Amino acid sequence: MQTISNRSFARYAWAVLAFNVGVVLWGAYVRAAGAGAGCGQHWPLCNGVIVPVAPTLKTIIEFTHRVTSGIDLALVALLVAWAFRAFPRLHPVRLGAVLSAIFLMTEALIGAALVLLEHVAKNQSSARGYSLSLHLINTLTLLACLTLTAWWAMGKPPVRVAGRPGWMAAGSLVLVMILGVSGAIAALGDTLFPARSLAEAFAQDFDPASSIFVRLRVLHPIIAAIAGTWLVLYAVATAGRRADLRPRAWLLLGLVGAQVAAGSVNLLLRAPVFMQMLHLLLADALWISLVLLCAGILESEPILTDKPV
Repeated sequence: MQTISNRSFARYAWAVLAFNVGVVLWGAYVRAAGAGAGCGQHWPLCNGVIVPVAPTLKTIIEFTHRVTSGIDLALVALLVAWAFRAFPRLHPVRLGAVLSAIFLMTEALIGAALVLLEHVAKNQSSARGYSLSLHLINTLTLLACLTLTAWWAMGKPPVRVAGRPGWMAAGSLVLVMILGVSGAIAALGDTLFPARSLAEAFAQDFDPASSIFVRLRVLHPIIAAIAGTWLVLYAVATAGRRADLRPRAWLLLGLVGAQVAAGSVNLLLRAPVFMQMLHLLLADALWISLVLLCAGILESEPILTDKPV
């Protein structure tokens, strides 16, 4: 049974998740706009000062991202404090909130490393691909932790990862993570090496002299086809076995279809910034819906007490 305080916490947790999605989208816009070096090689200061004076547009874009990230730290700190006040010892909400805080801190540290190592703006080094991939994996893990925190705050039981359902859920999540990494690499290639036509883009993909980011770009639609097929089968099978999970399964199916459509349009239009943002928003929504579906599949016995200890 949920108390009024716990319901308020759940609404707050969902709001924090939504805010984090916004921060992620703005971070992608920083990359797409080439504004990652807008504050120079300085962190946490911006061009050596707390508040930039007479900033350029790129500085405003990067500084805004840093400000929203700072607000995010405060929001998640409150999430953790409230979780420990409202929920009992060993309650999964506490675990979810703490993990969210940990991955938010690693997110900030990775972001700082990107700036200090100059893995931003027009940097074309292969090392940037590794740092970008690590950043994406950490971001998805953060969003998953926030999602589960909000979900468990609504009185949902914790998950138990075991047996065939466990490895199928884990495999689905890892597959979508790999898809996300390939998408981030493809988007970086589009940003660093824009093509004037679709034919030129295809020629770049298979040119041995092209950057590794461009040559890897062709893998993204292949991985997307594999992941999309698997997710469709996974959702349909789940809907057939679990009537209570059908709404979540149908939502996942709808988002897979929307992502395929957005990805196709993004490709045909040669990845304009607005389509990259829409594609990423749908990707985040798909990830969150998959996390919720997996949580439902792996639910254990519900927690009966909600008195804090």
